[in-house]
Amino acid sequence: MDYEMLLLRFGEITVKGKNRSRFEKAALSHVKSLLRAFPGTEAIHEYGRIYVRLNGQAADPVISSLKNIFGLTSISPVKVSPSKLEDIVEIAVDFVKSIPADKYKTFKVHGRRVFKGFPHSSQEMNHLVGGPVLSACPHLKVDVHHPDLELRVEVRERVTYLFCEVIPAAGGFPLGTNGKAMMLLSGGIDSPVAGYSAMRRGLEIECVHFHSYPYTSKKAEEKVLELAQVLSGFSGRIKVHLVPFTDIQTSLAKTGQDNLIITLMRRSMLRIATKLAEKNGGLALVTGDSLGQVASQTLASMNVIGKVTDLPLLRPLVMMDKEDIISMAKRIGTYDISILPYEDCCTLFVPKSPATNPNLRIVEHVEKELADLDHMIEAAVENTESVIVKPHVIIRKNQKDEPEVVQEQWF
Repeated sequence: MDYEMLLLRFGEITVKGKNRSRFEKAALSHVKSLLRAFPGTEAIHEYGRIYVRLNGQAADPVISSLKNIFGLTSISPVKVSPSKLEDIVEIAVDFVKSIPADKYKTFKVHGRRVFKGFPHSSQEMNHLVGGPVLSACPHLKVDVHHPDLELRVEVRERVTYLFCEVIPAAGGFPLGTNGKAMMLLSGGIDSPVAGYSAMRRGLEIECVHFHSYPYTSKKAEEKVLELAQVLSGFSGRIKVHLVPFTDIQTSLAKTGQDNLIITLMRRSMLRIATKLAEKNGGLALVTGDSLGQVASQTLASMNVIGKVTDLPLLRPLVMMDKEDIISMAKRIGTYDISILPYEDCCTLFVPKSPATNPNLRIVEHVEKELADLDHMIEAAVENTESVIVKPHVIIRKNQKDEPEVVQEQWF
């Protein structure tokens, strides 16, 4: 099917009142950036909508790219007609005739007269267009309640749009319209879903990943960068901060507080993420915590862990079931990467009996005994490597040789 244009609809941002234009401009900017891959296409913004002139480009690949833009709720490929009845009828008939006869058995016309100067009402348009379509396509029957095919005819002053498909898009708020946050990205199933959810609410995210060379392999890091690459498909690019965490982990392990090691580790991670947020303009931290899923995600543990930061802690998955999280991971394309077996620093060491109700006073006392902890946190921030990840490329300043993995020496 050859279409002339795409019609892009906004969702939640239409209730933003005086701020609405800012949100629409952000979505338009994202649309234009993705259209660079399709030479000749052109984005046109009207209040409440974006139109994309295809100018000969096939509609399907453009739609596949644009439907991941946050802030858009749906996309329709449209045929365009002059706003004259005879032209509208002719194009409507050709449009429906071009659809394979075995695909639909029933249809209806849904006319909408946006331009009130058009001489026929919306109700009249249903009959004036539907009659010729029925005559030209005798295999179709009219069903106004549950039609297989609904031909929408939207009459505007200069042109009329005809379309049958309404393809769901990502929804939410345009990227970055609600600020920037640092997201703790592991190689697991949850954190990429949390990142997607955060971006869908209009946050620009930068990812923070903690590695423990030589106890973790380069494969674990590559897995995380692959996950970030999937997420970059929704944002265009993502910065990933790779934090060396080995010294801190080994120091925490030497305290002899095995049951508190996860709590201590998570608190250090949040301290580092907070410092990176301050350096990079982040106003919140995003984690993949889901209430009750593991020891560090009980309410008591999240309370003790979260005490170390003054930034808002955003937990998009906190009330979601694991099955729902897995379903979303499959839908956004991160699940198959997340289940690869390469261990990260969070999974390498899990005590037999991790504390599910840690005592804040005891945890703070253990940390005070570590005289070098603040220095090690500063060093970890200082030695962090930042990588730019785009859908088809990963840009990093230094590519180090992979060290020998010595997991058998881990604690």
